Amino acid sequence: MRYDEILIDVPLDIGNHRFSEQEILAFARDFDPQPFHIDHSAARDSHFGGIIASGWHVCAVWMRLTVDHWQAQGSVAGISPGMEHIRWLKPVRPGDHLTFQTHVSHKRRLKSRPGWAVITCHSEAVNQNGEIAFEMKGNVLFPIDD
Repeated sequence: MRYDEILIDVPLDIGNHRFSEQEILAFARDFDPQPFHIDHSAARDSHFGGIIASGWHVCAVWMRLTVDHWQAQGSVAGISPGMEHIRWLKPVRPGDHLTFQTHVSHKRRLKSRPGWAVITCHSEAVNQNGEIAFEMKGNVLFPIDD
């Protein structure tokens, strides 16, 4: 996809993912070993009432789906200069199915770096109940082929 083909405020379906208990536990053991991610008893006694996915696990799935989506479009984005906010609004439990979507809210060519633009995106994941479980706003550098 070329820079001039990127539309503002048009939702893009990035993909979906079902979180299995085995996957949640494996990710948490390796990257976020908090009790409510890895220990059934401790999770049951927490305010979550059971095992939940790490927020970083949800972010990692979003990233994988995003990279796959843009590669399928023939595009490669550059590095991200940062996120403005990341919010985990609903716990993601074993068996939850999230649908990920993003939309570009702003784009601009960089005067300081010819051949590059900054794309601002809002992304979210909605669970099987129609509830927003995760949202994020961030920027990415995008190469321009003029």
